[in-house]
Amino acid sequence: MIDAAPEYRPSHPQSASAPETGPQANNKKKPGRPSDILKRKKIIAAASERFFKEGFAATSIEQVAADAGVSKVTIYNHFGDKRALFGAAVTHECEKMRGYFSLDAIPPGSIRNRLTALAEAMCVFFSRPEMIQFDRRIAAETQAEPMIGKAFLEAGPWRMKSAFTQWLSHVSDCGELCIPDPELAAEQFVSMVKGIGDLERRFGATPCPQDDARRIAGAVQVFLAAYAPDSSGD
Repeated sequence: MIDAAPEYRPSHPQSASAPETGPQANNKKKPGRPSDILKRKKIIAAASERFFKEGFAATSIEQVAADAGVSKVTIYNHFGDKRALFGAAVTHECEKMRGYFSLDAIPPGSIRNRLTALAEAMCVFFSRPEMIQFDRRIAAETQAEPMIGKAFLEAGPWRMKSAFTQWLSHVSDCGELCIPDPELAAEQFVSMVKGIGDLERRFGATPCPQDDARRIAGAVQVFLAAYAPDSSGD
């Protein structure tokens, strides 16, 4: 499985005059005692619920504190400011979604079978209603707050890409494939699997399962033709 993403900390935190930044913004508390860990989990869960239903701008620290049953000071002690709290919420949601897509779950078999299973898992992952909703919310919020998009990319897509790149490097080192640039190959494979079906899902259409299956088979065939160590493609 992919390791848990580190908590996002923006390179340009809010100034002291910003309304959502508390006096404890530069003195974030590190979780230690079980009660602190439990409070942190409750805060993140409440923040995730608020942020992804109402958006970053419309969510206040006061609302999150009330939902979590803690004080504003407690939130500032744990996270420092609203942006860091949002980063933690993004990481939390990405961790939940990565649970549906694990490279460790790829079944054994030929490289063709494993790539097919991986492509099918990707298609299911990208098609989940909560994933589509999450993606739309992040895109909308990024227009006003670019750091939101960066937090999402760091917690989700970039870590998934890194894990897939490592897997492709491994199968290449084992001689099953011959891939000079595993990072580029990872992008190519995912792009072929998603195809126009990804756009259809984003804009409310439901891709035909037969089209998804045809797209997956084609992606695997093209990938093997490009990177197979011999002419057999397997």
